Amino acid sequence: MPRYQYVAQVAHDRSVKPGWLRVKSPTGENYERIKSILRTHSLHTVCEEAHCPNVGECWGGGTAAFMLMGGLCSRGCRFCMVRSGRPQGLDPIEPLKVARAIADLNLRYVVITSVDRDDLPDGGAEHFASTIRAIKTHDPDVITEVLIPDFNGKSDSIHKVVKAGPEVIAHNIETTATLTPKIRDPRATYDQSLHVLKTIKDLDSNVFSKSSVMLGLGETEPDLVQAMRDLRDAEVDILTLGQYLRPSQGHIPVTEFVTPERFAVYKRVAEGMGFLYVAAGPFVRSSYRAGEFFVEAMMKDRSPFQA
Repeated sequence: MPRYQYVAQVAHDRSVKPGWLRVKSPTGENYERIKSILRTHSLHTVCEEAHCPNVGECWGGGTAAFMLMGGLCSRGCRFCMVRSGRPQGLDPIEPLKVARAIADLNLRYVVITSVDRDDLPDGGAEHFASTIRAIKTHDPDVITEVLIPDFNGKSDSIHKVVKAGPEVIAHNIETTATLTPKIRDPRATYDQSLHVLKTIKDLDSNVFSKSSVMLGLGETEPDLVQAMRDLRDAEVDILTLGQYLRPSQGHIPVTEFVTPERFAVYKRVAEGMGFLYVAAGPFVRSSYRAGEFFVEAMMKDRSPFQA
């Protein structure tokens, strides 16, 4: 693999971001409408909890990523804005609330994710499955993507989600093998995440699988390329690559701001490995424009000209 030349802005001053990382504050009629509906149903979104920079664009376009099982995570990854703590009991009617909110929002493609719930025997897998079934019962034509935790690597928990029938199942490795111990909770290992992704395809080869990697944490090019190869070995279909942005001074610092040009290089490298779809750029996140990614991947997968 040849070395690629690029210009990167090293984050010596974390308060100063390059021009390509500046976004407008979220506003607009659709944004306010979605915010109101979410409050009415007492639901969490990863858009807000993780301070996603795309919230204005996504909500303005009528898309939201729902976050199940409360706003407290049982793990403490060094990159994540979601608060850590001791979660409360599950809301048994949350699956129905999500299904009703999706109907109120008139969504055709939905993303469902969650906090980690290591306090639950199955990690919350049955709650995911119940939510998927509620969505499909309410409207079987809604395309459902779930971004799941690792469930401590338990295959029976993964099977519960797969059996519920979502069209896309995502699980993020987040970073390279070398950096994983430095930025993720000790319970979230690199090999365990790969096991989750491989198990998804072993259980149902027809479901689309997806994963995401953050850049700007100090990863080397060879390690990043190896991570992409590892994901393809796990039969991952869709890959997203985005810029890590430090949520607060208490989180791991940004090492560099990766240029759009360099993201474009990595996109070409990943496409050459055989992913059905690759999205790469400073603002790309796992759930960002997820519906478009799915449609693109599905069209390529079904193409009669595909080798």
